[in-house]
Amino acid sequence: MILRLHRGLPVEIQPLGNEYVREEFKRHKTCNATETHIFLNEWTDYALSLAKQLGIRGPQTAQPLGKSLKEEDFDKLRDEQLYQLYELMIAATGKHEDDLKKS
Repeated sequence: MILRLHRGLPVEIQPLGNEYVREEFKRHKTCNATETHIFLNEWTDYALSLAKQLGIRGPQTAQPLGKSLKEEDFDKLRDEQLYQLYELMIAATGKHEDDLKKS
């Protein structure tokens, strides 16, 4: 379902989103039942949020893409997850570390 939703994303970021989804599902193939429950809940929330943002019920319901993270959301992430998020931001914006320091 998530890969189908990604068809509604701008063409430039579809491959990035699709690859990220595939890698995350591969990475969590062998997680325990508790982690599986959390993992699937988070991806379900993502799918619902993306459907709302894309206006699946019609263009009049579309919202701007993306969601800002709160500071407490960052505090919950492991270092590895923060690094992934940083890499994702660089890939999505097309900016490199040097460009980010200048802005």
